[in-house]
Amino acid sequence: MYRKILVPLDGSAGAEVTLPVAKELAARMKGVEVVLLHIVAPEERGKLEPMHRAYISAAVESIRSQAQEVQKNTGIKPAADSVKVSGEMVTGYPDEEIPRFADAKGVDLILMSTQDSTGGSRRALGHVAEKLMRQSKIPVWLVRAGTRDTVPYDKWTKKTLLVVLDGSEIAESVLPHVETLVQQTGETVEVVLVRVCEPPPMPSYYSMELSGVPLNWGQYVQQELDQCKQISKAYLDGVEKRFKDKNISVRSEILLGKASTEIINYAANNPQSVIMMTTHGRGGLGRLIYGSVAESVLLGAFNPIFLVRITK
Repeated sequence: MYRKILVPLDGSAGAEVTLPVAKELAARMKGVEVVLLHIVAPEERGKLEPMHRAYISAAVESIRSQAQEVQKNTGIKPAADSVKVSGEMVTGYPDEEIPRFADAKGVDLILMSTQDSTGGSRRALGHVAEKLMRQSKIPVWLVRAGTRDTVPYDKWTKKTLLVVLDGSEIAESVLPHVETLVQQTGETVEVVLVRVCEPPPMPSYYSMELSGVPLNWGQYVQQELDQCKQISKAYLDGVEKRFKDKNISVRSEILLGKASTEIINYAANNPQSVIMMTTHGRGGLGRLIYGSVAESVLLGAFNPIFLVRITK
């Protein structure tokens, strides 16, 4: 169960792309507190401190009132402490202050923006995701900043969680988080389990005559893909049962092709969805599930991405 969600802000429009998500989570997640953390560079504190404090106070009040409006419009029965939104201000730099604050305050989830390709300071909030993923002990929900024509999360007509799996225990570490998001929000959310079957690469030395394989390369590839689809279906059926037993709407998709490309394309065709996957702690962001696939998804997808770091 999530109890405290941290939303870092630096006063920029890029950082504030997370606020529609924060509003929805504050309104719908039972027992959760949303903490807006305003990070002020040391050189900007001084005389500008009253302005920064006014900014975070206004942001807190805005999210609180908007969350209450969501509850009113959706018929969610508010508890006495149903909407908890607070604000904090710290002096420093995001790559240092976010993990420090999260550890000190017992944060369960970090919700933050990632930078687009327009550049900017390497210590600006939108640029710290990679470093954070190398050291974060808790899940991170990333929202792409600077993306045009993207429907904000609070305007989605249907919410889908795209859960990337490869059959490994590491990948399955994301499943408890999927269950928690669905159950704690109480929303009607569809879970889509995604597994990709990649065709085998043709070795430079391959020859039918030398290998003794009574198939041409195209037939061999098709045979391998058919076998992968069969294995994947049996595996995904088992994972589906886990969700269906808990009355969670779920279905599966088996994609064929290069893993990163297929995941990015599938997500692009389903823009009102959050990609959920794991990352391995060894070696940082580059050592992710499917090798470098998750890194490619992080860089190439415009959908929000929920990443769980595994350290074992």
